[in-house]
Amino acid sequence: MEENEDKGFKVNDRRKISLDEKEEKNGYESAADTAAREEASAKARFEEASRGAEERGRVPLPEVTLSTFIFSLSSSALVHLGEIPEPDTQNVHMDLPMAKQIIDTLGMLQDKTRGNLEPDEDRLLKTVLYDLRMRYVQKSGK
Repeated sequence: MEENEDKGFKVNDRRKISLDEKEEKNGYESAADTAAREEASAKARFEEASRGAEERGRVPLPEVTLSTFIFSLSSSALVHLGEIPEPDTQNVHMDLPMAKQIIDTLGMLQDKTRGNLEPDEDRLLKTVLYDLRMRYVQKSGK
């Protein structure tokens, strides 16, 4: 007499659904794990490339702080206002729409960081914005 076999079928779902870190089955990893691994890899490659540039005798740039970021945007706005020459070509030209874009970006930065800045940073941002806005008004003839 034949044994009665179950005639159904079995489904093995190999997708990773659980958030439990111990459950990396069949080599699958979560999207967050993949993104974190790729970010760490990119950061390591970036650091290595940065060290290589410094070793080749290039002058390192200043540390990135809010103040250096504000100064960088301010310098770009001054270039577009025709106040200072472009660093690469030493040409002076005026591009008021681009200057306005940068000034608006600094204004957005001021709005988004309100109440979270050190007093010196707040004062710098206010001073730079006032100066750039006045220069823009003067250049636009309004």
